[in-house]
Amino acid sequence: MTGLIAFREIVLKVHSRCDLACDHCYVYEHADQSWRGRPKVISPEVVTHTASRLAEHARDHALPSVTVILHGGEPLLAGTARLRFVCEEFTRALAGIAELDLRVHTNGLQLSTRYLDLFAAYGVRVGVSLDGDRAANDRHRRFADGRTSHPLVLAAVELLRSEPYRHLYQGLLCTVDVANDPVAVLDALVELEPPRVDFLLPHATWETPPPRPDGAPDAYARWLLRVFDHWERRERPVPVRLFESLLSTLRGGPSLTESLGLAPTDLVVVETDGTLEQVDSLKSAFEGAAATGFNVFDHTFDQVAAHPGVRARQLGLAGVSDACRRCPVVRSCGGGLYTHRYKADGDTGGGFDNPSVYCADLRELVDGVEARTAPRESAPQLADPAELARAQEDLTRILLARLHEDLAGHPDWARAWELLAEVERAGDAGADAVDAVVDHPFTRTWVLAALDAVRERPVGSGHGDGAPGDGGAPAREAARRLAALTAAAVLRGGLELPAEVTYRDGEVYLPTLGLLRRGEPGADGPAVLRATEDGYAVRDHRAEHRFGPGAGDPRWLPVRTWSPGPDAAPVALEDLDPYRNCFARPPRLRLGAGEAGEWRARLDQAWALLHDTVPEFARAAGAGLTTLTPLAGGPRAGGWGEAGRHGPGALGVPYAAGVRETALALLTGRRRTRLRALTEVTDLYALDGEWQHPSPWRERPVPVSRLLADVHERVAVEAYRRAAALPEPGGADRIHRALDRLSGAAELTSTGKRLVEQLRWELKEAGA
Repeated sequence: MTGLIAFREIVLKVHSRCDLACDHCYVYEHADQSWRGRPKVISPEVVTHTASRLAEHARDHALPSVTVILHGGEPLLAGTARLRFVCEEFTRALAGIAELDLRVHTNGLQLSTRYLDLFAAYGVRVGVSLDGDRAANDRHRRFADGRTSHPLVLAAVELLRSEPYRHLYQGLLCTVDVANDPVAVLDALVELEPPRVDFLLPHATWETPPPRPDGAPDAYARWLLRVFDHWERRERPVPVRLFESLLSTLRGGPSLTESLGLAPTDLVVVETDGTLEQVDSLKSAFEGAAATGFNVFDHTFDQVAAHPGVRARQLGLAGVSDACRRCPVVRSCGGGLYTHRYKADGDTGGGFDNPSVYCADLRELVDGVEARTAPRESAPQLADPAELARAQEDLTRILLARLHEDLAGHPDWARAWELLAEVERAGDAGADAVDAVVDHPFTRTWVLAALDAVRERPVGSGHGDGAPGDGGAPAREAARRLAALTAAAVLRGGLELPAEVTYRDGEVYLPTLGLLRRGEPGADGPAVLRATEDGYAVRDHRAEHRFGPGAGDPRWLPVRTWSPGPDAAPVALEDLDPYRNCFARPPRLRLGAGEAGEWRARLDQAWALLHDTVPEFARAAGAGLTTLTPLAGGPRAGGWGEAGRHGPGALGVPYAAGVRETALALLTGRRRTRLRALTEVTDLYALDGEWQHPSPWRERPVPVSRLLADVHERVAVEAYRRAAALPEPGGADRIHRALDRLSGAAELTSTGKRLVEQLRWELKEAGA
C-alpha cells in the first residue's frame, strides 16, 4: 500500500440516463460518449461487488470513514427499490469497518416524500443542482422539449427544507454562466437557505474553451468577484465552498474543493456496469480520458490507485506545469481543475501538463479575493504585540492542559494540579500569581519537554523505571516541576496555603522567584512552603525556616531583575531555571554579585544606544521581553542574541559581549523571538521547502522560512547601522532583492505578505 492514495470517496453511478437535457452537461454533451453503451440502471451484482471492494479498501487502509455519492445521469431514476438495496448493501458491508457517509446528487425533479423517507432511514444527504433564478436556470437546465425545470426544482428544494427532512439538505450546486446576473443568482440561491453553495466553472479544455461572450480572458473571475462582493455585503449568509477554499489557502490552510488547491484527489467513479474510472469531469477532455481498464469484479481499488492517470493527480505541486509552479497563487488555485488543463498539442507534447484554460480567471480571482480580505484575514498578532502575547499565553495553557490529560492519573501531579486550581480561585492575587508562573517563558520549554518524555513512557504503561503504571521518571519529574510552579504561585499570591515540593540534590527551584537550598548536596526530600506576612516559610521534618525578599539568606538565591527604563516592567535576569538551556549555546552558571552588576550596566548602556539610534526598533524590542539569560562565551559574528526554542519572551545574550555587541544582540535577538512567536500562533507560509529561493547572503538557495527570517533580522540591522553611520556596503540592495523575491513567493499567506509589506515600510523609514 506504500505510496498509494487511499480512496475516501466513491461516486456510484446508479443510473446512466437523465430526465433533463442540460446543454452544458459533461456526461452527455462533451467528448466522451461512453454512456451510450452502458446499462441504464446499476445491477445488484455491481452494487454488492462495489460495497465489498470498498469495505476491503477501508479495512486495508484503516480508513475511519468513507463517502459514497449516488450519482448519474439522474440517480433518482433508479427508483426507490434499487436505491434502498444500494443503501442496505453499503451499510452492511461497512458495518464495524468504517463510518459510512451516504450522499445523493440530483436535479430534484423526481424528489418526493418516498425518496426522502428512504434517505432519512439511511442518513443520505441530498445535494441539488440549481443555477440560480428562473432566467439563469432556464438558460441550460431544460427538458428535451424546451420546457422549464425551475418550478419543479424549487418545489423539490422546498420539500427538502421542510420537517422532517431538513437535516438531509446538503446544499446547492450552481454552474457558472457569465451571461447570468451574478447578484440575482446568489440572491436566488441564498433565499433557499442551503447549508452550502458550490459554484462550478463549466467544464472546458484548451480544445473546447469556455464561452466568453465579451471575449475577455477574465470574464469568469469578474463574474465570481461580483458574487463575492455581494456575498460580503450580505455578511456571508451561507457558506460558499469556492470562496471559503480560497480564504483557507490564503491563510495557509487546505483547499476545500477538488477544483482548487494542491491536495491529491481521493475519489474513484463506479459506472453502472461496474467499470472503475477516474474523476467524471475528464469526460470533457476526450473519449476514454477517464478510463482505467479496471472493474469491480476483477480489480481492487488499490489497483486503480496505482493507475498512471490516477497517480498523476496525486503529485501536488510536482503535478502542475512549470508555468504554474512559478506562479505566486498556485497554492490557492492548484493549477485549476485537472480536466481544464487538457490540450491536444500542449507545450510538452499534449495532455494535461498545461495551465488551466481558466488560468487568467483563476489568477484574477485569487488576487481579487486576497486584496478584498487581506486586512481582515491577516492575523491580528502581526500588528498588535498585546495580541501576540495573549496568543502565546493561550498556547502555553493549551499545552499545559494536554500535559494534564496525560498525567491526571498520577497522584503527585493530581495534587499539585488541584492546588494550582485552588490558587487561581483565590481572588485576583491568586489568579495574577498563576498567570505570572504559567507565562514564565521556561514554563513552555518545560511543558514541551515533559510532553515528549511522558508520551514516550505514558502513565499506566507499566514500562520503564519506577512502579508499574506510574509513568516512571518522566511523570515524576513533571509532577515535581508542577509542584514547584504551584508553590511559586502560592508565594507570589501571598497565600498561606501549604504547597508541598520536593527538593533534589538539596535544592528546589521556584519558577520566577529563585532557588532554595534546603539540604546538603545529594539530599532529596519533601518540604512544605507557604507565604507569611513578611516573606516566605519552608518546613520539613526538621523545622520551619523563614526566607524571602531582603532576607540576606545564603540558602535563598532570588531571581535578579533589570529595568529597561523608568516606565518599563522589570525583566528577569534568569540564571537559575534548569529549563533555561533552550538556546543554541549553553547558558552561564549563576552570576556573582559583581558580575550581575556589570551585566546590568552593559545592558543599560546598550539599551540607551538602541533608543538613541533606532528608537522605534528599540520600543518594539522591549515589547513582550520578560526574561534575559546570560550565555556562555563571547559573541559570534555580529554579536547576535539567541531566540530560545519555545521560550516566548525569553532572550539569550552573550555575557561577555561589549556594549555595541550587546545592543545588536538585544535588537536582533528580539527580532528572532518575535518572528518565532508569530510562527507559533499563526501561519506566515505554507509548503515550506517545496520551493528554494536564491538568497543574497547564502551560497545555496533556501526555503522561504529561512529567507524571511534573514530579511526580518537584517532590516533591523540595516536601520541600526545607518543610524550609527556604519552602513554595510550593498546591504540595502540585498534586502530589497530578497523582499522582491518574497513578494512573489507562492508559499506566503495573507499574513506573511502583510509582514513583507511591514518590512518594506521599515526599510523605507530607515532611509534605505
